[in-house]
Amino acid sequence: MVIFCCALAISQCNGQSVKKIDGTALEAITHRQDDTTYVMNFWATWCSPCVKEIGYFEELHRQFSSQHVKVILVNLDFPNQVERRVIPFLEEKKITADVLLMTDLDYNAWIDLIDPSWSGAIPATLIFNRESRVFLEKELTRDELLNYVKQISL
Repeated sequence: MVIFCCALAISQCNGQSVKKIDGTALEAITHRQDDTTYVMNFWATWCSPCVKEIGYFEELHRQFSSQHVKVILVNLDFPNQVERRVIPFLEEKKITADVLLMTDLDYNAWIDLIDPSWSGAIPATLIFNRESRVFLEKELTRDELLNYVKQISL
């Protein structure tokens, strides 16, 4: 059954799912005009700073999910690594926030859609709502993440 679900647009194991998206779908998310503040983190399992900070995003997801704050974790591992690396990592870290897997490996085709200043380095975080937008190309501490979200949300 697991092998079959790997071929679908969504991979799922033990309750955690990873939805595969491309640059067009990602752009649509970044232009939402609703009353939610989105915290979109770009990360990979092979990125040490990403691994270090991912728990802060999960904490934020659990703490603010009822307050119009939505955490979206955009994974940049290779698509063929989902079942072997990404899902086991998410299960080990007990990640329940939404996880998207970027399938468009031509990063130069879509990183400017996130922020024109982005060099492509990760971790990177985009925090936005219909009124404000902040892009951070660096590892964040728990307090920094919380402060940026509060600044944008309030």
